[in-house]
Amino acid sequence: MAGRFRPPTPTTRTTFRGGHTPVPPPPNAPLDPRSDPDPDLSPTPTSAPGLAPDLGLTLGPLRRGPADPTFRVTPDGSVWRASRTPEGPGTIRLAAVRDGAPTADAWGPGATWLLDNAPALLGAEDDPAAFVPRHKLVLASLRRRPGLRLTRTGLVLESLIPTILEQKVTATEAYASWRQLVRTFGEPAPGPAPEGMYVMPDARTWTRIPSWEWHRANVDGKRSATIVRAARVAARLEEAVLMDPPAARRRLELIPGIGPWTSAETIQRSNGAPDEVTTGDLHLPGIVGWALAGDRAADDEAMLDLLAPYAGQRHRAVRLILLSGRVPPRRAPRMAPGDITRI
Repeated sequence: MAGRFRPPTPTTRTTFRGGHTPVPPPPNAPLDPRSDPDPDLSPTPTSAPGLAPDLGLTLGPLRRGPADPTFRVTPDGSVWRASRTPEGPGTIRLAAVRDGAPTADAWGPGATWLLDNAPALLGAEDDPAAFVPRHKLVLASLRRRPGLRLTRTGLVLESLIPTILEQKVTATEAYASWRQLVRTFGEPAPGPAPEGMYVMPDARTWTRIPSWEWHRANVDGKRSATIVRAARVAARLEEAVLMDPPAARRRLELIPGIGPWTSAETIQRSNGAPDEVTTGDLHLPGIVGWALAGDRAADDEAMLDLLAPYAGQRHRAVRLILLSGRVPPRRAPRMAPGDITRI
């Protein structure tokens, strides 16, 4: 009987990558009136009837570290995001409501765009019923997380730039670089957002960041050059949200410095792609191999073979594996963070 009452999986590096972002349960009280925006814009229901997304699990992949200046969870159970939309900067607050669909409030020039896209952000375009678990571990993980939905932001650059920063470095380094660049070159989030929230820089600003500022942010020349190249053709990259995921990835990979790892991690978020698998990752094949077959030495080919029964839903399967927290025993020390600012 004890196994039926096991506590939830604790947050670890692996579950965080799977999108595990703890969000307090919604209170019985109504939303805080002090931050009520334009009554013509809010509150807005964000989900179709019957859809009850878990805010932490659904939006968790958009959070770049515990101190991400574009993402905040508050004690009242709200999730705040600051985004740069096609209509300008905006802040959105998403709040779960007991026995009802989540609601959204938004501020800034991009408020209307954010509200229009809030249902997709919360997984309204996702079809969790299409997923059939084939392994006991995946089934158990799914049963513990019925509110998991795959988000679709509709914004490419917003996911692409922090993903490029994560290339070939530790997550700790990448998150610190993202924080510094957004706080230095972004702008304060509109509306009554929590203190310290910022909207990321626009495409033109990314192309004008001086080389010494990249260095101060601990970003090497290869990654900074890739970001600049992407920002120069931002309009063309944003068109990828209207493409099917394979075509969208091909569009991104036309940029030198963007390969399969980066394109998959981006399109999973911007397009809500349920079947796009991240390949070329240092740890993921071993995690999937260990969870599904006890093979800690699995490579990309072996991982894809193991995920073949989930064709069409492989990304969701990987999310559930990561959220299970099952990882192979560590045999070597973690990769040591680097710091080029000392050079």
